[in-house]
Amino acid sequence: MIRINPRKLLLSKWTAMHPHNREKHFLVVRIVVPEDPQQPIVDVELEAVLTCRVQLIPWKRLTDSSIWRQGWH
Repeated sequence: MIRINPRKLLLSKWTAMHPHNREKHFLVVRIVVPEDPQQPIVDVELEAVLTCRVQLIPWKRLTDSSIWRQGWH
């Protein structure tokens, strides 16, 4: 499991371990900040580099090395 600071995820690069629709490389384009700044960050938006499709996922899912790998490989 990778340790990640959610506030430093913006514009980070990720590789899907099991790509779908040839979408393998992703970029974090937005960190969803809660209304109350005291609350922790929960979600991030990932954009597929190939198709520009955007998906919202819980940021902690990026720590699962069976699904995501940090950087573009």
